[in-house]
Amino acid sequence: MMQNVHLAPETDEDDLYSGYNDYNPTYDTEELENDTAFQQAVRTSHGRRPPITAKIPSTAVTRPVATGYGSKTSLASSMGGRPVTGVIQDGVTRPMTAVRAAGFTKAALRGSAFDPLGQSRGPAPPLEAKNEDSPEEKIRQLEKKVNELVEESCIANSCGDLKLALEKAKDAGRKERVLVRQREQVTSPENINLDLTYSVLFNLASQYSANEMYAEALNTYQVIVKNKMFTNAGRLKVNMGNIYLKQRNYSKAIKFYRMALDQIPSVHKEMRIKIMQNIGVTFIKTGQYSDAINSFEHIMSMAPNLKAGFNLILSYFAVGDREKMKKAFQKLIAVPLEIDEDDKYISPSDDPHTNLVIEAIKNDHLRQMERERKAMAEKYIMTAAKLIAPVIETSFAVGYDWCVEVVKASQYIELANDLEINKAITYLRQKDFNQAVETLKMFEKKDSRVKSAAATNLSFLYYLENEFAQASSYADLAVSSDRYNPSALTNKGNTVFANGDYEKAAEFYKEALRNDSSCTEALYNIGLTYKKLNRLDEALDCFLKLHAILRNSAQVLYQIANVYELMEDPNQAIEWLMQLISVVPTDSRALSKLGELYDSEGDKSQAFQYYYESYRYFPSNIEVIEWLGAYYIDTQFCEKAIQYFERAALIQPTQVKWQLMVASCFRRSGNYQKALDTYKDIHRKFPENVECLRFLVRLCTDIGLKEVQEYATKLKRLEKKKEIREQRIKSGRDGSGGSRSKRESSAGSDASYVDPLGPQAERPKTAAKKRIEEDDFADEELGDDLLPE
Repeated sequence: MMQNVHLAPETDEDDLYSGYNDYNPTYDTEELENDTAFQQAVRTSHGRRPPITAKIPSTAVTRPVATGYGSKTSLASSMGGRPVTGVIQDGVTRPMTAVRAAGFTKAALRGSAFDPLGQSRGPAPPLEAKNEDSPEEKIRQLEKKVNELVEESCIANSCGDLKLALEKAKDAGRKERVLVRQREQVTSPENINLDLTYSVLFNLASQYSANEMYAEALNTYQVIVKNKMFTNAGRLKVNMGNIYLKQRNYSKAIKFYRMALDQIPSVHKEMRIKIMQNIGVTFIKTGQYSDAINSFEHIMSMAPNLKAGFNLILSYFAVGDREKMKKAFQKLIAVPLEIDEDDKYISPSDDPHTNLVIEAIKNDHLRQMERERKAMAEKYIMTAAKLIAPVIETSFAVGYDWCVEVVKASQYIELANDLEINKAITYLRQKDFNQAVETLKMFEKKDSRVKSAAATNLSFLYYLENEFAQASSYADLAVSSDRYNPSALTNKGNTVFANGDYEKAAEFYKEALRNDSSCTEALYNIGLTYKKLNRLDEALDCFLKLHAILRNSAQVLYQIANVYELMEDPNQAIEWLMQLISVVPTDSRALSKLGELYDSEGDKSQAFQYYYESYRYFPSNIEVIEWLGAYYIDTQFCEKAIQYFERAALIQPTQVKWQLMVASCFRRSGNYQKALDTYKDIHRKFPENVECLRFLVRLCTDIGLKEVQEYATKLKRLEKKKEIREQRIKSGRDGSGGSRSKRESSAGSDASYVDPLGPQAERPKTAAKKRIEEDDFADEELGDDLLPE
């Protein structure tokens, strides 16, 4: 064979290929009709299949193949003596396993229909019932229950129900431990669900921390951190540091922050910056300002943000470095906000579809977030400027000017005007009204918003100085610059109120409320206006609305009580005053008002309690002192009344009646010598007081002193002068003498006092107060034998 192969190149190529074509009908498509084997295969391929088991035919049909010399050899000899079946004879079949998946079966040989879906076999057998008692199924159900409890705990925490969230987290922890034990009994420890264990423990620690159970939270975090099977668990040391920071254990907080920082790779840049910011804040709390400066400087060089910039300014302010404060302020100004400009929300065309889209995104959540970020940046910048302006230069005015120039050169141009107005307010705090007015007047030619703000402050200043004309003028300017400025409208209403035009003032207050329903100043003032107009129901409605906004405002609570008092409902007035003293328990005026109401209701014991409390907190209220002295006189404890009248005499030394009451208390208690000395002292201070002389004459007569004639002579002379003055008043010849007589006669009379809390109804005099004004000796006629001729 090898020789024949080597001799193949000597053979004619035409004879070689022609011989191959003649004796290989398998690849000859032109002779298929004459190929008996192919025709037999075609006849048996549709509807019928040969038997699966192949049989070796007794007589193999050999096909001639071409040799190297063009001779014809059998195929069997060319294949090493193995015959190749070229014809399938009857009864001979071959395996057809390759087509079983398509539905071909043995039934095809028997002429049955084609059934690839196996529908002839009938319905499928029913599914096997789930065995719920199997250990695997119990584990799956328990794992599902643990996941549900964790979710419920998180939802309860987000809803603010911290106690329920903690209970759910504890329940999840208990069930998870049961799950681990069951899984260890059934499978190997490697099949434990570590993710579920981690989530349960982490949620439990978070709920402990939210409920301020810091010791339990730290223990739970320690369990997670010490378990080496939990990957990246070291980051939870940040949470542990936060807990120590809340506990004011600053050294441990810094330690855990640094441990967490070491375990976080550098690719997590944002996380590392936040941890470093926490470290800097902790250093500030411990007073380690140099370390805090290093942390914040690193943050501002790597990823500048508003909080780090503001904290850096605070740190430099604490150490008193002026130049570094300026540089830090410039860095804070340069922090990019990364928000869209307002021009984006202005429609460039009249396309209705575009306008609709712009209107939809003008106040969406993203836009609200941008506004909040901008407001936060402005707040930080304004606070930093107010902090450093007084210290970075020789005076706060120069410091403010520097801050204004820096802000004008930045993206916060609008803040420059606000800083100027804040400069004027600083002048006000320093009681420099002229400089404040000059600063505010510079805004008269600025844009409308700034002009309105400056004019509003000017109106307020002039109103405080009782220059109502100037206040009204600037209020008009503020309103004309910005008609929707509620503060300007309120100031305009105040100036009209001061001029007595209450109806017009109420209109301005109403307009301010229409522009800003949360303007509490306008709501309070309109309540006062309705009180002036005697529209008490509307006034009460205003103050009740204001109380819903300002729950603990003492002024609002008093006004409600005062309106009820004017409506002659003392019970409601007392109830609201009780709420008032629960807010300000040391307010002497509120306590005296309560005593007054209880006194008008006839409850002397309660009245005494509140009057005494008022006197204890403010022992200079003449009305309270007078009531307490009269109360002790009425209850026959004149000795206790003496200390109150003595205090009143110290407060009003020119009022003779308090000293007369002291002497009267001595006389009533039987201490006549002390009473006589007191009357003599009063006579030296007020020699023309008739009432004092009458008491001196009476006491000297009872005691038997020789001075009685001297005092009687003076008394007779004063009474004659009094008669002459009265005659002159009647005849009208001496008007000035009549006025002097009135002043002298009123020297011992009671003075009227304005209630410091506000207007009040006239109160009837109590029996105790009447006793002060009517002394025992005042109505007695002295005998003629005591008066000299």
